[in-house]
Amino acid sequence: MSRPEMDAGGSGAGSGEVIAPLPRITLQAFCETPAVAAAMQAAVADRRMDKAHARVQMGGAAAAVEAFRTAPTPNIIVLETVSDPQTLIGHLESLAESCDPGTKVVVVGHVNDVQLYRDLIKRGVSEYLIAPLETLDILRTLSELYTAPEARHLGRVIAVVGAKGGVGSSTIAHNLGWAIARHLDASTVIVDLDIAFGTAGLNFNQDPAQGIADALFAPERLDANMLDRLLSRCSDNLALLAAPAMLDRTIDLGEEALDQLLELLRASVPCIVLDVPHQWTGMIRRTLLGADEIVVVAEPELASLRNAKNLFDLARASRPNDAGARLVLNKIGMPKRPEIGTAEFAKTLGVEVTSSIPFDAQLFGTAANNGQMIAEVQAGSKANEAFTAIASLLTGRSEAKRNKRSLFEPLVAKLKRRKA
Repeated sequence: MSRPEMDAGGSGAGSGEVIAPLPRITLQAFCETPAVAAAMQAAVADRRMDKAHARVQMGGAAAAVEAFRTAPTPNIIVLETVSDPQTLIGHLESLAESCDPGTKVVVVGHVNDVQLYRDLIKRGVSEYLIAPLETLDILRTLSELYTAPEARHLGRVIAVVGAKGGVGSSTIAHNLGWAIARHLDASTVIVDLDIAFGTAGLNFNQDPAQGIADALFAPERLDANMLDRLLSRCSDNLALLAAPAMLDRTIDLGEEALDQLLELLRASVPCIVLDVPHQWTGMIRRTLLGADEIVVVAEPELASLRNAKNLFDLARASRPNDAGARLVLNKIGMPKRPEIGTAEFAKTLGVEVTSSIPFDAQLFGTAANNGQMIAEVQAGSKANEAFTAIASLLTGRSEAKRNKRSLFEPLVAKLKRRKA
């Protein structure tokens, strides 16, 4: 964070940092320079600000004082100042006479002045940032205003989606979650979003009585305790939120249907793997673009290439402050099938291939029919090595030692007690 006596640079997109989305708040920014105004506009357009209602205008602290003489103040006021400290303090004192209780003020200055920083904090300013600002500096600061210190290590959401149906994205999502939990020693929850036809329960040989449908169709009852009851434990570090795979009702959920569930999961486990179905609804689009990491699974053929390009283009346009989507090519080398070369496929998308997984009908068929992961059937296979490598890349973790104590054993123990 850009405080006095600290480095001003923020981590860039793809640094592995998780910044929590802001809640439903109102924000008004009063800028004095085009550069800070542009940075604020970029922050307002970011996916983490989807719920916030924000407005960016010019005029600085003086304009803010005039604006709120008769109008109610928003949840956050961002003020840029290029004036001397005494003038700024005078404006803040005038603003304080109009501020509603609970309004937070963030000041953006151009001077690295420790005394000014202390004076501002004493007067109730929430944060002082030093220009120039990166978009992530702003997002991080605003997010931390609403995130309790003990809850700032939020879970990382990884969304795995197929470029078309049948490319094996569910199999990859499940094996990726297994690799993160087993080999990287991170407590993980796999969420099957294909409510009507999901296969996570089958692939893990589980038949839970409850699952994601109970969370989504009764959101008024959903809380941390209910979520604990809905999770099905697969191993010490891995839990499953399975789909019922029943056709007793149609799935017509709102765009924000998953928001509450994902907030609860982020607060309780370090890694959430979403098995995203090949559908295009408001909920799927919002969930996919709101994830910390997107993994697109494709086969080396034309329909996959076209659809993958659409997904990558959308991700680039909608997530300028995030790492790009990752490409996993699956079923490489299928006998007698003409294929688009890996290099040509990647060049068309303008990305590097994160991993290429060879076609192995015997291995994957055996695992699917037995309700097992690839590692359980053939630990030394190239596919299993690929899953571990992808897991390491997405989480920034290296393979854990087998006897290492899990950092999340208290959570696992709690799950065990609830399932007993």
